[in-house]
Amino acid sequence: MDHTEARTPSPASETPQAHTSPAIRAKIDRIRKACEEGPDVEALIDLATSKDGLVDDEVRRKVWPALLGYTLPAKSEGSPDRAGWQSLPRHQDEDQVRLDVDRSFIYYPKNETEPRLDRRKKELSAVITEVLRSYPMLSYFQGFHDIAQVFLLVLGVDDAAAAVSRLSLLRIRDFMLPSLSPSLAHLRLLPSILHAADTKLFHHLSQTQPFFALAATLTLYAHDIQEYGDIARLFDFLLAHGAVVSVYFFAVIVLSRREELFDIPADEPEMLHSVLSKLPKPLDLEALIAKTMELYEKFPPERLPFRAWARISPFSVLKTTRANLCQQTLNDGIELFEKQAAQLRREQMLEQAKAALWKHRRPIGRVGIAVIIGMVAFWLRRGDVGSHAAITLRTMWEYFRTS
Repeated sequence: MDHTEARTPSPASETPQAHTSPAIRAKIDRIRKACEEGPDVEALIDLATSKDGLVDDEVRRKVWPALLGYTLPAKSEGSPDRAGWQSLPRHQDEDQVRLDVDRSFIYYPKNETEPRLDRRKKELSAVITEVLRSYPMLSYFQGFHDIAQVFLLVLGVDDAAAAVSRLSLLRIRDFMLPSLSPSLAHLRLLPSILHAADTKLFHHLSQTQPFFALAATLTLYAHDIQEYGDIARLFDFLLAHGAVVSVYFFAVIVLSRREELFDIPADEPEMLHSVLSKLPKPLDLEALIAKTMELYEKFPPERLPFRAWARISPFSVLKTTRANLCQQTLNDGIELFEKQAAQLRREQMLEQAKAALWKHRRPIGRVGIAVIIGMVAFWLRRGDVGSHAAITLRTMWEYFRTS
C-alpha cells in the first residue's frame, strides 16, 4: 500500500459533536491535559469511562494508543519493519481475510461513494494482513475484521496496524490462539456473574449454554452494533479496562432483559438462546456502562462463585489485562501466547489420553487408568510433551493393556 496517499477521512460526522456544550469542551480540555502529562493513563481511563467517553475521533486518535500502552508514531519492539511487511510470507488465513473484507463497511460509514468504499476495503485488508504477516502465530477469526475496521476509521491506515497489533497480542490474544477453548473460557464466566447478581435469573437460564454471547464478546460488540458513534463510544470504555469487563458488560445486557427472559419458559433453551444472541435495540450505552462498573465493583472476578476465576488460565488476557497495558510489550504478548498455546497442547493431550483410557477401561482396570492418568498429568505439568514422554506413556500403555 502506498502510504503517500492522502488519508481517507474518518466518518467523524457520525460521532457525537456537542462541542458547543461547555461540559464537553471542559472534558476535552481535561483529556488533552491528561495526554500531555505522561500521559496520565489513570485519568484517561476515568475520562473514557465517564459519560460521552472520549467525545470524538480527533480525541480518540490521541487516547486509544495510550490506553493500549504506546504512543504514536509507533515502531514497536518485536515488530518487523513496517515498510517491509508486504515481502513477508503469506499468512495461511489470508483467503478468509479477503472474503470478510469484501463484506465490511456494511453499516458505516454512511453515504460512501463506491471508489471511496473500495479504497477503505483495500486499507482494511492491508492493516489486517500486515498484522497477520508480522505475527504469523496469530490465528485469524471471522469478526476480527469488524474490530479492525473500527480502528482503521478512528486512527487511519498509517496508525491502525500498530494499534491492532497490540490489541491482538495483549488484549484479544485468547481469541487468536489455535483453539476455541480460551474464547469459551470467557463465556464460562457469564453464568457465575449472573448467579452472583441475580440467582433467580441464573436458574431460569441454567439450561441455556452461554454460547449466545460468543459473537458479541469475540468481536468486542463490533459485529452487532450498527451505529459508528455507538461502537466508537463502547471501544472507549472497553479499551480503558481489562478484558473481563467485556463479559460483565454482556451480563448487564442480560440482566436488563430480565422481564423479557422470564416470559420465555426455562425449558425452551433454543428460544432463550435465539433471543440472547441478538443485542436489544436501541442500546442505552451510557446506562449499561455505568451498571457494568457497578456490577464489576460489587462482584469482582475473585469473588465469583463456582471457583470460576480460579479456573481461568494465568496466561489468559482475562487475567493479564487486569492492570493497564503500559507495562506490557509486544514481546510479552508473544511470550504469553506461546505459554498459553503450550498449555492448550498439554490439556489436549490429557483429554486424548483420558478418552483412550476410557475406551479400553475394561482390560486396563480402574487402578491402571488412575495410574496412567496420574503419570500423564505429571509429565504435562512438567511441560514434557516431547518424544520422551510419548515413548514412556506408550510403554506404560502396553504394560497395562497386556497385563
